[in-house]
Amino acid sequence: MKITNPVLTGFHPDASVVKVGQDYYLATSTFEWMPGVEIYHTKNLVDWQLVSNPLQQKDQANLIGNYNSGSIWAPHLSYSEGKFWLLITDVKTGNAFKDTLNYVLSCETIDGDWGEPVFITASGFDPAFFHDDDGRHYILSMLFDHRLEKPNFSGLVMQEYDLKEMKLVGKRKHFFTGTDLGVCEGPQIIKKDGYYYLLAAAGGTGYSHAATVCRSKDVFGPYEVSPYHPLLTSKPDPTLPLQKSGHASFIEVTKDEWYISHICARPLTQRGACVLGRETALQPIEWIDGWPRLTNGTIYPDLEIVAPSIAKNVVQTNDHSTSCDFSEKTIPTYFKSLRRPMEEKTSLTDCPGYLRLYGEQSLTSVHNQTIVVRRFQDFSFKVETEMTFDPDNFQQMAGLTLFYDTDNWHYLHVSYDEDLESRYIQLETDELNQFSYASERIPIKENAPIQLVVEVDHDKAQFYFGTSEKLKKIGDTVAVDTLSDDFIKANGKLAFTGAMVGICAQDMDDHSSYADFSYFNYTSKN
Repeated sequence: MKITNPVLTGFHPDASVVKVGQDYYLATSTFEWMPGVEIYHTKNLVDWQLVSNPLQQKDQANLIGNYNSGSIWAPHLSYSEGKFWLLITDVKTGNAFKDTLNYVLSCETIDGDWGEPVFITASGFDPAFFHDDDGRHYILSMLFDHRLEKPNFSGLVMQEYDLKEMKLVGKRKHFFTGTDLGVCEGPQIIKKDGYYYLLAAAGGTGYSHAATVCRSKDVFGPYEVSPYHPLLTSKPDPTLPLQKSGHASFIEVTKDEWYISHICARPLTQRGACVLGRETALQPIEWIDGWPRLTNGTIYPDLEIVAPSIAKNVVQTNDHSTSCDFSEKTIPTYFKSLRRPMEEKTSLTDCPGYLRLYGEQSLTSVHNQTIVVRRFQDFSFKVETEMTFDPDNFQQMAGLTLFYDTDNWHYLHVSYDEDLESRYIQLETDELNQFSYASERIPIKENAPIQLVVEVDHDKAQFYFGTSEKLKKIGDTVAVDTLSDDFIKANGKLAFTGAMVGICAQDMDDHSSYADFSYFNYTSKN
């Protein structure tokens, strides 16, 4: 039996995996999206189910005002002394002085209350625990150096940590400076057969990304680089279907069966835009003379791999369709909100059978937006929703959006035009914080719910709307490849997330208006 990568499709980067008994848990980054950190569970490494979002409230992660693609980076999940341990970084600024606030949380159960984060340090990002078999515990991370004459990525540091006192002890040691690939980050350590194996990301998060392995007899080194170097990359071959491969995590199934999870991305064209963001894939590895190597004998990731031995009779699903009529007591867990808890400006009870969104700040705000989205998981899909909305003025808006960040989106919205003396619908686009209309302004005289639809097909999308009549196209197709890390980076800004689709509401007047949505259906068309 074979399975196809990625095993987690759409924006799911920086996977960290821990095995507890026969259960495997995987944590991924969420950046500015709340609830923060997604933890998945499986017993077979193929069928992953979302079971926990540890960062639920502002006292656990206050992301208000954080810059785009900042906030929650590369979590690390581990298990020791009867508890799960989660390390996170909240990245506040992205300039020469990168403020990277690292915290630790713990919980006895994976889906319990993780409590309030405890601050550790702000010296760098991508922190990870290593729980040694002698009962000592260490936290390692990359070291960020703001000095102009120094490399920002200054290698790796490690310091002992007291789990009972919840604080660092002893002195920080700069124990590894990286490899010839540069940009050393995302460190993780395992102990096997008397060696400490250091697995780290290298080469940056783009098309030069890689995973490297070193080992030492002492946890603080010195570390020797593997003869199979790098362990994983797709940099030399632009034709590989899985690009940007790196940032890996070891997974032990049995003593003789091992895997790594790793970041990957699938561009629309060769080394082009990756609108699905960075995804999570799986590769089998083998140990040769004490060193790990991909079982395919190369440094390149495979699109298809032999399923793990624990995945007998498991059917891998490639249909990511979801249907929601908002009749339940909670919003489905695949929905995310931007920088703040979802319940602050949403309600399932104020108009039963509908999701009510109370409008507040604009779609460009990095503070208090009202937006509910889910990630793209397919290159081709259709989203349908129906909205009831009665705006009083042009500053009240609501509708359907394809959204990357506050500077890059497409928005089919309903508002009010005082000259037309009626509601209207219009498609607006924001590309690198430059705004334009992608359709004419169409009056809506009929006082009825409005259907909003978008069909995405790889690099293009077509929007539709309708009331009592059949659906009508609005505007021409709009570009989807602009909603990608690659497009934004090519224009001078850093970006690390992925494209989203969802519903939103704004009231840039008195914050009194609201929109009611009766359903939200996402249909895979691959």
